Amino acid sequence: MKRLLHIISSPRKEKSKSGAIAQEFMEQYKLLNPDAVIDELNLWDLSIPTFDGDKAAAKMTFFGDGTLNDELKSSWDKVVEVTGRFSSADEYLITVPMWNGGIPWVLKHYIDTISQPGLTFGFGAEGYFPLLKDKKACVIYTSGVYGAGVPIELGLDFQSTYLNWWLGLVGITEVHSVKFLGNLVNPDADKEFSNALGSASRIAKNFFAE
Repeated sequence: MKRLLHIISSPRKEKSKSGAIAQEFMEQYKLLNPDAVIDELNLWDLSIPTFDGDKAAAKMTFFGDGTLNDELKSSWDKVVEVTGRFSSADEYLITVPMWNGGIPWVLKHYIDTISQPGLTFGFGAEGYFPLLKDKKACVIYTSGVYGAGVPIELGLDFQSTYLNWWLGLVGITEVHSVKFLGNLVNPDADKEFSNALGSASRIAKNFFAE
């Protein structure tokens, strides 16, 4: 029985465009995967551990700096718990609205917490290597103003470029994306939104069927 983790990083609830597109994906996904376990993770409702000094010190012990004593291990266990929920999924649906050219801070906080040596990636003489295997993701990207070809003053894409790099770092190499960009300034926004809904449904049908 496979497990899908639906990661929500928009705080806009029913007004969220990324959320609406994700819902279209989910409707098709549920039809095709009736036995799948779906874990909805709203990052705005999750108590994500703050990566403070003890947790950073615990992390560095994996690189040979210091010892993982009882105090540090207690802090590290909180990181392991949050990361376990992520790494135990087989598939991912991630909504990512653009904030200031990048991703919402709550998603960056989550990524920084679960990107840990020995949990989601390894480190050796050759550098980093991923620990997750045989997983896939659908990522929903939205933006209010930024879109292809806009002047630099209206934004740069540190959104999808960052997510693609990070997903590869931890080992999620089959990534399908849906983009609905510049919805506040695009005269064809309604048409583009309809296209995004259709794209989300097709991705679920073509790549995530059980």
